[in-house]
Amino acid sequence: MFDDLLRWRYQKTNPHAHARHSESPRRIRKAEKRAPTMLIHAPHASTPSPTYLIHHPRRLNPVFPRSASLNVSVANGIMKTRWRRGMCRPVIVSAAEEGSSGFKSERKREVVEHICLLKAKENLSEEEEKDMLDYLYTTQYQMRGIVAISLGRISEENIENYTHALYMRFQRKEDLAKFYENVFYLGVLKEHVMPYCHGLINVDFEAEVEDDILSIFRKGEEFNYGLEFVLLISVVSDAVGGAAEHALASLARLTIGFPSLIVQSTQGLNLNLSSKEYTHGMVIRFRSFEAFGIFMGSSEYKDIWSSKFQPITQKILSVHFSIDPVGTEIM
Repeated sequence: MFDDLLRWRYQKTNPHAHARHSESPRRIRKAEKRAPTMLIHAPHASTPSPTYLIHHPRRLNPVFPRSASLNVSVANGIMKTRWRRGMCRPVIVSAAEEGSSGFKSERKREVVEHICLLKAKENLSEEEEKDMLDYLYTTQYQMRGIVAISLGRISEENIENYTHALYMRFQRKEDLAKFYENVFYLGVLKEHVMPYCHGLINVDFEAEVEDDILSIFRKGEEFNYGLEFVLLISVVSDAVGGAAEHALASLARLTIGFPSLIVQSTQGLNLNLSSKEYTHGMVIRFRSFEAFGIFMGSSEYKDIWSSKFQPITQKILSVHFSIDPVGTEIM
C-alpha cells in the first residue's frame, strides 16, 4: 500500500510521466537537461603530496590530497594526479567536524540497486553512443518498479576496460526479476546495446535509504548534478557476512559524516547469481568531481580502507561518471 502511495505522489508531481514513453529517447533526455551544474571546490592545504591509484590488492584505495584542482591521467593501470593551486574555494572536509553534532535516527526504506557496466567497441561513434544511452534511459518509462536511474560514459580508464555505466533503483527484488525478463529491455539490449558492446557485467544488491520520497526516487535539486561513484569488491570467502559487512557499514557511516560532499550512498551483498566476480557493491553520489577527490583523500577514508578493507579484499573495480543536470522539479 505504501508503494502505491509513493507512486501516486510521484505521478501527482510529475503529470507527464506516463506520456514520456511515447516520445523519442533523445527528446526525453534533452528535455530534462535544464539546471546549471554546481561544483564544490577543495580548500587550500599545506604541501600536498603526489598521489596515484594502483589496482592491486595491497593498494586499493584511490588517494587524493585535499587541495586545489586536479588533472588526471592513466598509464599502465596507474592513475596519476597533478594538482594546481589557486583555483579553490573553502568547503568543510573533515568527517569529525561535520559529524560532531551526531546523527539522529531516521526511518529507512529497503530498495534494490542495479549496476550494469558495459565494454563498448573502440570505434563507437558519438551517434551510436547517444542511441545506446538514450534507449537505456528510456527503459524507466516502459516498466513498473524503476524508481531512479543514472548512466553515462565512465570518466577514466580502468583495469577491466569498462567504458559506460548504468545504475538503476528498484522498489523490490521482484521488480528487478521482471526487469531482466522485460520484452522492451531485452529488445534494447539486442538492438541498441550489444551491437555496440562486446561485454557487460551486472551487480545487484539490497540496501536501505531514508524513508523519504526525494531520497527514494533520487529526485530534487541535490540529485540533478554531481558524480556517480561505483565500487565493486571481491572479498575472501571467510569474510563474507562478517568482516565484509562490518567494513561496508563503517564506510557507510563515514559517508554520512560528509554531507557537504556526498548526497547519498548505498552498499550491499551482490545478489546476482550469474555474476559472482564481485561479492559486494557500493554506489555513492558525490556533489562534484572535486568533492569526490576530497573524500578519497581524507584521512578518515584512508584509515578505514587500510584497516578494514585491505586485509579482506582480493579484487576491486571502481568507476565514476558525471551526472548531467535534469531540472529542478521532480521528473
